[in-house]
Order: sequence, then structure tokens, then C-alpha cells
Amino acid sequence: MENFFLELTIILIIASVISIFFRFFKQPPIMAYILTGIIVAQLAFFNDQSRGSLDILSKVGSTLLLFVIGLEFKISELRSVGKAALITGFGQILITTGLGLFICSLLGFGIRESLIFSFAITFSSTIVIVKLFGDKKDLSSLHGKITVGFLLVQDFCAIMSLIFLAGFNNGQSPTLDVLMISIIKALFLLTLAIVFSQYVFPRLIHSLARSSEILFISSLAWAFGLASLVSSPVIGFSIEIGGFLAGLALANSYESSQIISKVKSLRDFFIVLFFVALGTQLNFSNLGSVIFPAVLISIFIIIVKPLVVMSIMGILGYKSRTSFLSALAGAQISEFSLILLILAKKLELVSDDLIGIITLIAIITFTFSSYLILNGDFIYDKLAPLLSIFEKKGKKLEIYTATKNLNNHIVLLGADRMGRSMLNTLKDIKEDVLVMDFNPDITLEMSEKGYNVIFGDIADEEILGKAKVADARVIVSTIPDYEDNIILLTFLRNELKGREKRPLVILTAHSNADRNELKEAGADYVIMPYKAAGKFLGKLIRSGELGEIS
Repeated sequence: MENFFLELTIILIIASVISIFFRFFKQPPIMAYILTGIIVAQLAFFNDQSRGSLDILSKVGSTLLLFVIGLEFKISELRSVGKAALITGFGQILITTGLGLFICSLLGFGIRESLIFSFAITFSSTIVIVKLFGDKKDLSSLHGKITVGFLLVQDFCAIMSLIFLAGFNNGQSPTLDVLMISIIKALFLLTLAIVFSQYVFPRLIHSLARSSEILFISSLAWAFGLASLVSSPVIGFSIEIGGFLAGLALANSYESSQIISKVKSLRDFFIVLFFVALGTQLNFSNLGSVIFPAVLISIFIIIVKPLVVMSIMGILGYKSRTSFLSALAGAQISEFSLILLILAKKLELVSDDLIGIITLIAIITFTFSSYLILNGDFIYDKLAPLLSIFEKKGKKLEIYTATKNLNNHIVLLGADRMGRSMLNTLKDIKEDVLVMDFNPDITLEMSEKGYNVIFGDIADEEILGKAKVADARVIVSTIPDYEDNIILLTFLRNELKGREKRPLVILTAHSNADRNELKEAGADYVIMPYKAAGKFLGKLIRSGELGEIS
């Protein structure tokens, strides 16, 4: 036990050092943990007992991961993700699985291995993508909403696939009666979890929430208790399914967010060990046999999966920019891909080589997709002429406009927060105001309030043309993104050539450097909200005139 404690300490030190290094290159920590496992395996200081202990702790990690996913998984959200997310999610899974089967057959995989592997690589990491989109502040945009929607569909399919695998035993395909029994048991447990979520746990958890410690330990007791029950020989599912169902049963309680915040730190610790254990399974003795298929399939995931998403969204009528930025989420695999393959290996459905292949694919795709997502706008600008082939000819869904033939009007780019406050002071002349925003909820709200609106992106010159920004008397951008504002100024400069009359341009910036460059590029005024708010509050404090500010 003392040896394992020392080994665990070494693992955590290596993982923390590599994570710090990876953060500098904006890579997800999952890669650091897998690499830690690879390094630990090469150090060869684990004995069989220590490896068994690590495997047990990694099971705790995967169970907690699925428990938190269940807590965040709202059935109502699955119903409300919209037609685009549903069609994109299911369509991408079906098409990518079919194409993956073809590639796997060329690589010499068996039929069953090809099917499981091809299905596993269709998923993308919800955790990583939501984090990257959050860093870019893209979650509220149209492509952000669609992406999160089809990721939710993928997560649901992944859970169903884990339940389906429960019908297999020691590499043997299930008979029809065994498969039907598994489906009935799964439906019964899922229904029970939903019923508990709606009618039992909201009140029970509310009574326990008076003590945060009791709430925390009771939630863990429920998660591990249900995971143990579900993985018992009587039911025969994996402990991960039990963890998910336990989270799903608590998802509708008011305290679910509090439980998530309490459990996440514990989950993060054990999930480190899950990915470290996965990294230790990468066998370099057969690296030559797995590196070619891993690289080939990684290229397929990074290039073909996004093209599939773009094609589906293009057929649905979305513009190439929205389709492209959504499609980048598909350029990687998911934690579910790894969990699904590991479970299949335990059931003797796939070979050890496939675990090495999927691990290498995780490393490659996480690396490239992170850079693709973070630099998506720049990449799109370079590829825009080529990507136009994915746009459906004719009417496009996202050019949503409820404007009249405006001239000499006020254009507000970005109607949330500061923009919303500004509109409150302009409501008496709303017929002269055009609101443009990339959040469909905001544009719908402003349209219902009687404002002229255009649903679109400041970086799209077609949308800027429809907003007639060159004919406006005032343009106000509350969007602090430097690149977007430069695009606006460049568009205006080209449109206003030879004109004497030009609009007053007021932009927003976060830094002095951006402010100076925007002024040089042609902005009349550049405001810095945080700086202005700080000065205003400072004056109020000094004068002693603090009161209710509205």
C-alpha cells in the first residue's frame, strides 16, 4: 500500500507538470493525462497489485464522469435541441459509421470490430468542446447552440450503445431473447430514473440540501450504490451506466448544480487516473502495427467528419460559416469513444490493438481539433471561397430579417448586456433602429419588441450589406472582438469610397492596444466598458453619492 501511495504521488506530479506545459499550448488536459500513463508505463515501476489498484480508481473516475454527465443531461433539453441538432447529430453518426466501416475493412479489421470501432469514433468530446467554445464566448451563438445540441444527441446515442453492449458476453453475440431482455431492463431503469427525477428526488434532495456535506456524501452514496446495483450479475450493465442513471435521477432537482460543483473536483481527480490507466495500455512493442491505422483514421476524423457535418447543415440551409464552425467540433473523438472501446475489450469483442489505436487517435485528434476550434474564424476566412459549395442555393435559414427599407438609421451590433441597456433608451425611436445579433434568442426577442432585426454575424459581409451599414447615420458595436470590428471597418472603407456622407462609428474594445488600432483603422469613438464603469463607480464612491443605479 505504501508503494502504491508513492507511485500515485509520482503519477500526480508527472500529470501536473505535463498539464501545465500543455496549457501553454492550449491543449486539453486529457492529453496530458494519457501521456502521463504512457510515461508511467515506460518507467515500469508498477507491479500487478498496483496496476489493479489503478484500474479500480480509474473505474471510480469513469463512474463519476458519467454521474456528472447524467446530472447535466436534461431530457427536456434533448426534446428542445431543435431539428438541426437532431438531424445533424443522427445524420453524422450514420454517415460517419458507414464511411468508417469501409476504412476499417480496408485496414483488415473484422466485421464486429469494424462496426464497434466505426461507431465509437463518431462521437466528439462534449467536455472539451464546451470548454473551448466557452473560452471563445461562442456558446450563445447559432453555431454554438447547434453544436451543443448535436453533442447532446451524440451523448444519448453513446449511452444507448453502452447499454446495448451489455447483451454481449465473453465475445459472443447476444441471442434475440438476451437482447430483448437487455432492452427491457434498460428501458425499465431509464423510466425509473426519469420518474425518480421528476417526483422523488427533487423533494428528497431539497431536504438534504440544508447541509452541503450531507448533500455531497448522500449524492455519492446514491451514485456508487446504483452503479454497484446496475453492475451486479442480476442486471449485468456496466458501472458507468449506473453512474449515468444515478446522475439522471438527480438532474431535475434544484440542487443539481450544487451537487455538480461539489462532485466535479472529485471527478477531476479520479478522471486523471482513468486517462492515466488508459495511457498505460498503449503498448509500444506493437507501435509499428497500430500507428498507420491510427494516423489514417485520425485524418478521416479531422477532415471527413467535419465535411459530413457541413454537408448536412448545408442541405438544411445554413450558411457556410455557421456550418464550418459547428463542424470543427467533429474533428476529434470523445471520452465515450474510449469508454466504449474499453468496455468492448472487457467483453472480448475487440482486440488489444484497437485500444492502442483509439488512444493514439485521441492524442492526435485532441491536438489538432483544439487548434482548429480556437482559430476557426481565421481558418474560415482563408477557406471561405472553397466552403461556399456547402451552402444551399436560394433561401438560407440564418439570414433572418424583419426590416423595412431603412436609410439614415442606427445600427446596433450586439444586443446583449450593454446593447440591451442602450435599446432601453432608444425604445421611443425603435423604428429607426436596426439590431443585428448572432444569438437567435436575442434577435427573436428584439423582433417581438418591435425592433428591426437581422440575425447574422458582424464578420459576414453579406449580412453587413443587408443591414445597410454604409447608409446608416450611427453604427454602434458592443462586440469587443478586435477581428470582428476590423472586418466592419474594412467593409465600410470599401463601401464608402467616393461618398461624402459617412456614418458615425462607435466601437468597443477591451484593451488600450485594440482601442488605438481601431481608432487608426477609422473608428470615430472606441469605448472601453470596464474602464468607463470603473471610473464612474470610483467617482460615486468618492462623492458619497452611491444609491440605486438604474
